[in-house]
Amino acid sequence: MSGRFRVGAALAGVVVLTAGGLAAANWATADTRTKTTQKTAQKTAQKGSQKQTEDPLVAETLESQLGSDSGVVGSYYDDSGKLIVAVSDAATAELVRQIGAIPRLVRFTARQLNAVQSELNKVAMASSAGKVRSWYIDPVTGTVVVSVPKGAHDSITNRFLSRAVANGERVTIRQVTGTIRLTADDFSLRGGVQVDKNTGYVCSLGFNARTRKGNRIFLTAGHCTAGKPSFSRNGYVLGNTYTSSFPGNDFGSVGVIEGWDQQGYVEGWGAGNIAVKGLADATVGSTLCKSGKSTGWTCGRIVARNVTVNYGNNRIVRGLFQHTACVEAGDSGGANMTGNYAQGITSGAALINGQCLEKSGQTNESYSQPIAEVLQSTESRLILAN
Repeated sequence: MSGRFRVGAALAGVVVLTAGGLAAANWATADTRTKTTQKTAQKTAQKGSQKQTEDPLVAETLESQLGSDSGVVGSYYDDSGKLIVAVSDAATAELVRQIGAIPRLVRFTARQLNAVQSELNKVAMASSAGKVRSWYIDPVTGTVVVSVPKGAHDSITNRFLSRAVANGERVTIRQVTGTIRLTADDFSLRGGVQVDKNTGYVCSLGFNARTRKGNRIFLTAGHCTAGKPSFSRNGYVLGNTYTSSFPGNDFGSVGVIEGWDQQGYVEGWGAGNIAVKGLADATVGSTLCKSGKSTGWTCGRIVARNVTVNYGNNRIVRGLFQHTACVEAGDSGGANMTGNYAQGITSGAALINGQCLEKSGQTNESYSQPIAEVLQSTESRLILAN
């Protein structure tokens, strides 16, 4: 193949999943919204209400137009597909009604809950979170949900939990099962296909992209690019690590040499190639499908966003979103999609005996890096389907 170089037999090793943080949204304050903006928001809300289906851009548009200084805590789709906006005061609830969405009053403000999560982030970075798995602001309960494995009673875990419960009813403690880990694999250009590291490990490709300078890159997990390895596929050189960010974030990019046909598609593993037409912000309740080398094309729903995850050994990653699609070792770095919109890059998951939780009769717990921060950090744009 022109421009590709043979590097020998497929490399064996461990593959990890990666995810990155949310890029800051371009918020507009509620009191500066024009009549045109209000009409746009109302049409957007009515569209979601009438269709009763999930449009990944609807919630993002509504939250943006309501503004970060409003009483909005978050939004989510309920079981019937209705978009619910969690708010902390009656005035914002009325504003939500005026634009045609459904408000739900919660007790605490976004500022109060962000302060709790920020405090726990600092505790984890400074002195470890022990066996505590994750923590995030949950618009459904209107609290910061802290997940901890059943039976975790060591002193470090208890110390972190004590700091969490000191915040009273602003925190909900949730007991979970399985062991969370970066999903690495001992085996061995569309999104979701296997890529091999020269260190003997393998990962999955997320999305193809171009930098502002025109450099050809693909996006994957930061723990995949840690140490700046080179990558290959099917024994042929792909390129060298371009950027890497882990822990804190979990995303990286790899330069792609000439000769590879970078496509704006994600491998559907029997479902056909999935065209990438744009990107969207994660919304709780949205359908989410992921593509990866080990488990192929699996789907679930987004259950939380802006989640802080503790991968152990002081490897804390902030700003991930949590979903229920099956993810296992080897899927690290793979593409996450809602319909034809890119959502993120696979980071990690809770596993029992190396398998996703659904295989033990439980709900999957998987984590991904939102795509927006990755593109912002690498100063790149996705390659879209023709």
